[in-house]
Amino acid sequence: MRLTILGGGGFRVPLVYGALLGDHAEGRVTRVTLHDLDAGRLAAVARVLAEQAEGIPDAPQVTVTTDLDEALTGADFVFSAIRVGGLAGRAADEREALAEGVLGQETVGAGGIAYGLRTVPVAVDIAQRVARLAPDAWVINFTNPAGLVTEAMSRHLGDRVIGICDSPVGLGRRIARVLGGDPDKAWIDYVGLNHLGWVRGLSIDGRDELPRLLGDAALLESFEEGKLFGAEWLQSLGMIPNEYLHYYYFNREAVSAYQGVVQTRGAFLHDQQSRFYEEMKDPAAPALATWDRTRAEREATYMAENREVAGVGERDACDLESGGYEQVALSLMRAIARNERTTLILNVRNRTTLSALDSDAVIEVPCLVDAGGAHPVSVAPLPDHATGLVCSVKAVEREVMAAAESASRATAVKAFALHPLVDSVTVARRLVDRYTREHPGLAYLNRK
Repeated sequence: MRLTILGGGGFRVPLVYGALLGDHAEGRVTRVTLHDLDAGRLAAVARVLAEQAEGIPDAPQVTVTTDLDEALTGADFVFSAIRVGGLAGRAADEREALAEGVLGQETVGAGGIAYGLRTVPVAVDIAQRVARLAPDAWVINFTNPAGLVTEAMSRHLGDRVIGICDSPVGLGRRIARVLGGDPDKAWIDYVGLNHLGWVRGLSIDGRDELPRLLGDAALLESFEEGKLFGAEWLQSLGMIPNEYLHYYYFNREAVSAYQGVVQTRGAFLHDQQSRFYEEMKDPAAPALATWDRTRAEREATYMAENREVAGVGERDACDLESGGYEQVALSLMRAIARNERTTLILNVRNRTTLSALDSDAVIEVPCLVDAGGAHPVSVAPLPDHATGLVCSVKAVEREVMAAAESASRATAVKAFALHPLVDSVTVARRLVDRYTREHPGLAYLNRK
């Protein structure tokens, strides 16, 4: 079975390959094609993968290419993890938004909109190429903003594109562990949009244990999300939010904290990863050890500003574990390719799952996965405050897609202005001016 990874020179690709190395079953991935526009980054990552594969006789063969059509032709699965504009683009997104006093995070608020406006046209082109060159392939999308990009691609690929994210899985695993359950056997009642969802129940051995957690303030504040939001707020919500909702519930504090840092997250990652790729130009550099060291620093500093706002200090060692997006991707491929039925939290078309949204809206929800793809599980309605937020952000995503399709500056302004973390037409206009000056990838937006 052949897997193509778009963004194959990306820093997190070794996580995916490491997961593949542990799969020895019949029908496993035997060939991995890495595609990237940057040949130097491809060469660096290929070196890391070669060291990972040492001593493993059945390791998947790795090939690299900068030709997109070549990469897609004949693929069984396409894993999309591209970053249009690179980390320099992310740093600019953050910087320009903060200059206007609004959040510039990669997937949330003004930064997420700017990133989406750059990415949607590229993602749509990829989807159209997949439909033409590999019509039987399944696309697994990790490209951010993951829900928005998955929905844009689904207009050309239907249910054959599925979005993944490690945040919900990581949250569920942390809750299960705190409650004394096996994270691999717990049922997580989670629903929302990508980076905008809530755990509303968590069943261990058929019993919902979330009420027990919500009733114990000390237990609530013993893990990452409990520390971020505080027991009192979580008890008021009656749910456990995805960590990205900290940007909504504590927006002013988050913006203030980000404005006070010497270096934004995007700028930090840009500098850090630039050092990694520079080090990898030395043929004598130990590729895997260099990558491991860089990754450990990356994970330890994740959402540092938000933890500063909450006054909770550094992340605990047990909270450094993500949901393991590479394991989610592998489980998804196994379920489809081998009909190994499983349940995963995924980004898929709504159908009739959330009545407040139409059938084509991509949501993040538990799905039953088999050879026919991912099938969303029916869920109860969200409370009104959460429904309102979901509908508001989904409307913004739709405006982003419309702006990308029409190349309309006015529609781009509308997308920014309608976002609850911008909520100003004047600021929206200035943001569009800033971003179109900063990013060549947004030159398509006209001035009408």
